[in-house]
Amino acid sequence: MPKSKIEGLNFSFSGIKTAVINLHHKNPEINKADLCASFEKVTTEMLIDNVKKAIDKTNMKKVVLAGGVSANSYIRKQFKELGEKEKIKIYYPELSLCTDNAAMIAVAGYYEYISGKKSELSLNAIPNLKLGE
Repeated sequence: MPKSKIEGLNFSFSGIKTAVINLHHKNPEINKADLCASFEKVTTEMLIDNVKKAIDKTNMKKVVLAGGVSANSYIRKQFKELGEKEKIKIYYPELSLCTDNAAMIAVAGYYEYISGKKSELSLNAIPNLKLGE
């Protein structure tokens, strides 16, 4: 699996997502559990690598792992090991608080719906659309 080669502390998962799609299209019989495990491993390595760079640049001693991805047990384990190795404190939300953006969008949609706003089924995704527009 490829890792992004972006300088600094920025990174992107688009290359690895494309690699996973291409691997699956080229070989539909690929072991999907292995493919998913490889994706999980490499994306976690990318996160850890960037946090290590940030530690080196800033001498930070605290990291917060948040969002839906923070419920991933492999990511939590790797960050726990990073905390022990680098002697930094890793904060994790309770699993019940690790929500995904889908839940937030569903709630926003619900309130739009009960306020009378509706859209046709031909509605297209607009990734940078502001809520309330």
